[in-house]
Amino acid sequence: MITYSDLLDVFWQGHSPFTKAYSRQYMSIIFYHDEEQKRLAEESRDRYESEREMTVYTEIVPAETFYTAEDYHQKYYLQNISGLTQEYRDIYPDFEDFVNSTAVARLNGYAGGYGSQETLESQLDSLGLSPEGRERLLKMAEFGLVSACPVPST
Repeated sequence: MITYSDLLDVFWQGHSPFTKAYSRQYMSIIFYHDEEQKRLAEESRDRYESEREMTVYTEIVPAETFYTAEDYHQKYYLQNISGLTQEYRDIYPDFEDFVNSTAVARLNGYAGGYGSQETLESQLDSLGLSPEGRERLLKMAEFGLVSACPVPST
């Protein structure tokens, strides 16, 4: 578990909120559940904006009904690596289980270029990959497909 403030820090580190979204489905947005979260979100937005001296286009709105993205958006980076995706689809034949898997989420992050070689190697045993899958993931990291920026620990 992480605090809401820590989550906000990860949010700001994970994307650039300086461009208006061309479509509502791609907008930068922070949801809050109570007035304390709203205050923290607004303070973090204002701090981020003033530190960079740029306009932030992130909306801050109450959390209401949440709709999951379409299947083709789920674990997007991983789904573009067929061999690794198939390993997890064999483990999780139910797509909802695949989407909700922590190991799949971690691998999706690595496939998207997030995480360090060191973190990847420390988590490799917990990912449930075959020897071939492990080798493929390590080769991806070796060729720079896993970035040097660390994934925040939770």
